[in-house]
Amino acid sequence: MGAEMKELWQSRRTLVERALQAELDRTDILDDKLRASMAYSLMAGGKRLRPILLMAAADAVGVDGTKFITAACALEMIHTYSLIHDDLPAMDNDDYRRGKLTNHKVYDEGTAILAGDALLTLAFTVILRQQDVPAERLLRVVDETGRAAGAEGMVGGQMLDLEAENRRISMEELRRVHMGKTGALFRAALRCGAILAGASERQLAALTAYADHFGLAFQITDDILDVIGTAEDIGKPVGSDEKNHKSTYVTLTSLDEAQSLARQTVESAADALHIFGDEAAFLRELVLYLVRRKQ
Repeated sequence: MGAEMKELWQSRRTLVERALQAELDRTDILDDKLRASMAYSLMAGGKRLRPILLMAAADAVGVDGTKFITAACALEMIHTYSLIHDDLPAMDNDDYRRGKLTNHKVYDEGTAILAGDALLTLAFTVILRQQDVPAERLLRVVDETGRAAGAEGMVGGQMLDLEAENRRISMEELRRVHMGKTGALFRAALRCGAILAGASERQLAALTAYADHFGLAFQITDDILDVIGTAEDIGKPVGSDEKNHKSTYVTLTSLDEAQSLARQTVESAADALHIFGDEAAFLRELVLYLVRRKQ
């Protein structure tokens, strides 16, 4: 990724950090321990990829994506809730996330569950705090986000993932798991950014295609990194998939084949942006950087 794009990423990441803290500060949370638990995971850093994708989609349509920072923060809250719950003993049973103890290890399982619940529900309030957007667009964003986070998306994908443990599944089953568990929120981020910016149906369809390829490439390369990467690369201990007896793109094919599939998927994502001009430069560079960085 070029220096200009890295600078854009960092400036938007800083913007997201400040906005997330502001949204927490303005929320009346009844219990101090709950607030601390929510903040512990929400403000733990990370790439802030989903809110940045939302803003980049608006940019591609020709509208300054930073106008939608409030709605963008909601997606990061939902992502953070999913990480808190994924790390629980009943799920992946991980002790570390982004080099720090997981939420339930610092507080306790009950508090971690409630912190995740609180972030998920707060996200929808935050979407409705977004200013200067027609009400019908906000309603579409709420619908998109709710479906992406729930049984049609992340929760459904997580359930498929649980049922896939300790058995070898087909490539199509694996794709369904990850299009729900990982891809759904990427799809929502890009579609919501486009909707907020008033995208045409043609623009929305192109960004949706990009999102689907992007989400698949992200998951394939995550699977690759679980074998050859570091904990810093993926934000959790490497070898987690093997520990939990999960089928991955690497175990169902091979490392070389998974890397080849990742490259093909990245190319498809970039091709989906052909209708856009320079406004989509960040999205083009982002997906190319993804596969280079992770391999």
